[in-house]
Amino acid sequence: MSEPMRNPGDIGRRVVARREELGLTREQVAARAGTAADYLRYVEERPTASPGTGFLIRLAAALETTVAQLRGSDADLPPGIGRAAYHPELTELDPGECWARLSTHGVGRVSVSTPDGPAIVPVNYTVVDGAVAFSTARGTTPALAAGAEAAFEVDHIDEALSEGWSVLVVGRAEWVTDPAATGRLVGAAHSAPWAGGDRELWVRITPDRVTGHRITAR
Repeated sequence: MSEPMRNPGDIGRRVVARREELGLTREQVAARAGTAADYLRYVEERPTASPGTGFLIRLAAALETTVAQLRGSDADLPPGIGRAAYHPELTELDPGECWARLSTHGVGRVSVSTPDGPAIVPVNYTVVDGAVAFSTARGTTPALAAGAEAAFEVDHIDEALSEGWSVLVVGRAEWVTDPAATGRLVGAAHSAPWAGGDRELWVRITPDRVTGHRITAR
């Protein structure tokens, strides 16, 4: 069976996402890649754009990533399939560094106890008043965290440099029932839940401990 065709516009969306992640303008990336900003705009905005391999190699280097990631050929693979650095260094993050990484928002994983045993599920989360919160609905797996001690983990992997970090939050998870508190969480949410659906209830994890580690290549 042949591999399904990908929308060529996916490359443009990945370029924009990576550029914004690095905090770079289109002009800065174009200069790094040795191309015209107008052509980079064309690649980012036109679904019909089909840049050549040479351009993608230069663009990937400018964006500190890989051609495979720009093309999305590794989209269905787990992170961390690259080789370890020759001289990795594992260091502990101090509390300020942990909260700085947590506060960038995104997707994390929460541990829950289910009738079938322990489970770890991904959730979109936000950080408000020194606590981690996520929206869900009763009867879902993430909702099982409420009323018990929970562990929440978020991480980032840089495949190109074989570096990364992780932060672990452990604390009591509770339903948020105060309307004012719920309104603040809704207002602070970075994104609606990727899973979609009606998820208007919030669970808040008040941390008892926050720890983190970083792997860097020397």
